[in-house]
Amino acid sequence: MAKVTLVFAVLLIALGLAGYLGTGSQHPTALIPTWFGLALGVFGVLAISPSESRRKLFMHVNVTIGLVGFIGAVVEIVRSFVAHSRVAPQAGPSFAPMNGIALGSKVSMAGLLLIYVILCVRSFIAARRARLV
Repeated sequence: MAKVTLVFAVLLIALGLAGYLGTGSQHPTALIPTWFGLALGVFGVLAISPSESRRKLFMHVNVTIGLVGFIGAVVEIVRSFVAHSRVAPQAGPSFAPMNGIALGSKVSMAGLLLIYVILCVRSFIAARRARLV
């Protein structure tokens, strides 16, 4: 599972860089997926270990990072939609266009991290079952 973590780390780093460059390098918050990817990458490398306890520790750290990133991305998606659809008392609904690159980046990050967390949980369950047999 540590090697799968490294794949997701590379995907998140690429997503963050694509979002940042896609906005003309004007919005540093587009790099947020890159930071989550770097964190997963560092702990993913640390999880590649012959020691089972060390591998378990760092994989649990990684799934926690993935879960926090997923929740943060979902919160930002909801916040974007709420801010976009907010009704001003005199001006009527706000029709400012949503930033498609930002929304796409948030949705992609949430999707990648959801898949990652599901894969980790399935791996943890399979490892526990294998130990009990």
